Amino acid sequence: MSDNSASLNWFRHAAPYINDLRGRTLVVAIPGDALEHANFRNLVHDLALLVSLGVRLVVVHGARVQVNRALAEHGIENRFYGNTRITDRETLEVIKAAVGRLRFDIEAAFSQGLPDSPMARSALKVISGNFVTARPIGVLDGTDLRWTGQVRRMEVNTIDRALEQGALVLLSPLGTSLTGELFNLNYLDLAAEAAKALRAEKLILYRDTPQLLVNGEAVYELSIVQAEQLVDQVDSETLHCAIRACNAGTPRTHLLSYADNGALLQELFRREGAGTMIYRDTYEVIRRARITDVGGVLGLIRPLEKQGILVRRSREKLEAEIDHFTLVEVDGTPVACAALYPIQDEAGETVAAEIACVAIHPDFRGGGRGAKLLHHLERQAGVLGLEELYVLTTQAEHWFIEQGFSQVAVQDLPAARQSLYNIQRNSRVLRKRLSAQQSLPQPEKKGQAS
Repeated sequence: MSDNSASLNWFRHAAPYINDLRGRTLVVAIPGDALEHANFRNLVHDLALLVSLGVRLVVVHGARVQVNRALAEHGIENRFYGNTRITDRETLEVIKAAVGRLRFDIEAAFSQGLPDSPMARSALKVISGNFVTARPIGVLDGTDLRWTGQVRRMEVNTIDRALEQGALVLLSPLGTSLTGELFNLNYLDLAAEAAKALRAEKLILYRDTPQLLVNGEAVYELSIVQAEQLVDQVDSETLHCAIRACNAGTPRTHLLSYADNGALLQELFRREGAGTMIYRDTYEVIRRARITDVGGVLGLIRPLEKQGILVRRSREKLEAEIDHFTLVEVDGTPVACAALYPIQDEAGETVAAEIACVAIHPDFRGGGRGAKLLHHLERQAGVLGLEELYVLTTQAEHWFIEQGFSQVAVQDLPAARQSLYNIQRNSRVLRKRLSAQQSLPQPEKKGQAS
């Protein structure tokens, strides 16, 4: 039953992501290595599932490993300028044969429909053709790359019509020219150009390893600025492609391992993901809560209430107090919250504020979100002209001390709050005096990138 419950919960939690992706265009780039990997069959099933969920899917495939092997079999030397293949006439003929064979193999893989397979009755249509017009790269530093080209134009309207009909569009790394010639293309460049031309919501780049490693640590998300700062430290063609795509307008690019079964579904339909995401927009936002966020806040605070860390709040009480709450939202989903309650004196004047109900989803702890949320609340208090913040906690005393709070006695609380102190909980009382600069009224930012 536990396994069944986990599967049901996963499917239910995936619903918002499914709804968000329906009707969106995704471009998926698959290297030649992946096409020969044992997990490729599972990858095909996952891609077919996306199409069945209403995702407009464009698949771009590479062929380097197959071309290298075919050239070796023909006794033809592999020649490169940097990482770009020099394509002479003899090499081009081998590339055409290798790419053509792969194209038909991929179409066959997406056409399987055995009754006991995940693609039973899928009837998935795969459409490919001369969608890409190319031009020669030409001569670089005195080296003529011959029939190595780059994308000049894409038949966007034709591709869109195919996608609207529910077909999967397959792009091979070859492009035709206005003169009737054929050019060898880099599949990553082709994928980035396709994402740009089709205004794709996401570009998925498969590689042999999952997350990017920086100083031995896995990195799960990077802003475009952070990615550009790391590009010299991380030798990765896919990272370069991701940066190029984001700078060209693609909102998010995901780096995944083709060897990990289900990595695509986990990346798209679970908050924690399975690879590294590079984003150009505001992926993480700090904002005031709205009445529609009550369910999300309850999901964050209920586990802590059950542990006795937070005081239990009814849904009705939370609805009445939702205006006091601030959220950290990741990819449209609340992952942290906290409330700022004004404390008034006997005359009804607001003299201080209490920070309460601080909760962070377990999957998003340790990323500095709590500190950023606290800083945001301090700015809110500054807008109100307050000079003191209080917090009552039973288990997070040291964390708040690290954030600049200091322990005080219960008697140091403002009288109105002191009268509501719960002796049975025996909470520690901490106070932070805000600087003059923090207390000055200032406009509140709408969001903050991670």
